[in-house]
Amino acid sequence: MKYNIRGEKLVITDAIKDYTEEKLGKLDKYFKDDDITANVLAKVRGNSQIVEVTIPTSKFILRSEEEHDDLYAAIDLVTDKLERQIRKNKTRLNRNVKESVKEFNFDYELPMEEEAKETVVKRKKLEMKPMSEEEAVLEMELLGHSFFVYKDMDTDSINVLYKRKDGDYGLIETK
Repeated sequence: MKYNIRGEKLVITDAIKDYTEEKLGKLDKYFKDDDITANVLAKVRGNSQIVEVTIPTSKFILRSEEEHDDLYAAIDLVTDKLERQIRKNKTRLNRNVKESVKEFNFDYELPMEEEAKETVVKRKKLEMKPMSEEEAVLEMELLGHSFFVYKDMDTDSINVLYKRKDGDYGLIETK
């Protein structure tokens, strides 16, 4: 696995880099392809250290974010969380995911003009690739989101999958 480690309001020292690579290296056993890049963003918010890890693969995206007072503890937490995600979704990941599913870029953020007084604080653009309902559930779980927008491969319509308070899933279908 390759690593792209960067800091926001934080200097990434060799010690931080080595520790991050060592901890995330535990995840190598779950990937067959060595050409995978783990994107790590370490940032400071007040007294908290936040570590965000995104690992895009050809069929899905693993993403996790953890916050702690200690940066090294946050790295430990985020690595453990990613490993739990992989183990939890192991059977789903082993199933044949159709080759039509490509990588999504959920972390794209449009720069906002300073003069704009919009209430929308973040925008994302994503490419809609057709997928099944099961693939959408898997993608949503791997991203750790409470909802997921996707294009249904059977009906060719845009659907919204969401997690209900009772733990089940809901689906909003468009015409």
